Amino acid sequence: MIRKVWRWMVIIFVLLFLYLPILVLAVYSFTDATNIGAIRGFSVHNYVTLFTTPELRSMIAGTVALALGSALIATVLGTMGAIGSFYSRKGMASAITTMNQVPVVNADVVTGFSICILLVVVLGISKDTYIPLVAGHVTLCAPFVFLAVIPKLKQMDPSIYEAALDLGATPFTALIRIVIPQIFPGILSGFAMAVTLSLDDYFVATYTKPATFDTISTYVVNATKGAQTTIKTALWALSTVIFLLVVLFSAVMNIRANKEERKTV
Repeated sequence: MIRKVWRWMVIIFVLLFLYLPILVLAVYSFTDATNIGAIRGFSVHNYVTLFTTPELRSMIAGTVALALGSALIATVLGTMGAIGSFYSRKGMASAITTMNQVPVVNADVVTGFSICILLVVVLGISKDTYIPLVAGHVTLCAPFVFLAVIPKLKQMDPSIYEAALDLGATPFTALIRIVIPQIFPGILSGFAMAVTLSLDDYFVATYTKPATFDTISTYVVNATKGAQTTIKTALWALSTVIFLLVVLFSAVMNIRANKEERKTV
């Protein structure tokens, strides 16, 4: 009994440690408070400001477009790399996997600075083209797509692909009709991870973005250095919206995964 109570206490403590700051912001986003402290009257003015201020709407739209675009490219590259590694010889597969680990372990600030030096300084590509920014985010996200797809490839029965080739399918047709459907959950999971990483990134965007463009992360950091009070409190609402969307997406993914497991059983 004591062990069970202790276990629940640890779980509750961890959950509070992780989610209490977000819940505090969520509560204050529905008040008239301008600082975290005494709670004032109920209000939705933060959400009105969030969705009616052109500067905030432009920043959110640009961040979402960047996240979806870079995640799509990263998903294609990461999936291709995982498939190539899986069907390569052992030595080559090991080398590809090792190289994939470098951007994962490497600090984001190093990745962002390296992309900036290579594309902007060495190759002379202007930041205003958005190419360094997209390239940086793709470099950041693609290795995680690789890691999400590889386990699905290992779970797949390799004889299905070989049977398709024996029945006359070309390698490309077998890849599209046999392999991709088998590993699609991993691809979808990798895409979701890539979107999340792109939305969350600060250091890569700081080094590679155009001067007139801000992502959510860079905007929030700059907003703490002297933005108007109405903008700062509107960011509380933005944090709440992002948190609710993540919770909703996670719930949908878990429900879908449970349904698929029941079908297989």
